Amino acid sequence: MKIKIKQIRSGINRPSKQKKTLKALGLKRINDIVEHTETPQIMGMVNSINHLVIIEK
Repeated sequence: MKIKIKQIRSGINRPSKQKKTLKALGLKRINDIVEHTETPQIMGMVNSINHLVIIEK
């Protein structure tokens, strides 16, 4: 199943691990939307930055 991930907050002044997670998901700026398959790896990444993104199924 595909999910859409939308960045709603900036990565500025965030720990480097969170910035790397945003980059790994393909998110660069606010309001960017990427589509990924719903795997445990992707969901773990999203859960670690859930205050910066929203999920649309």
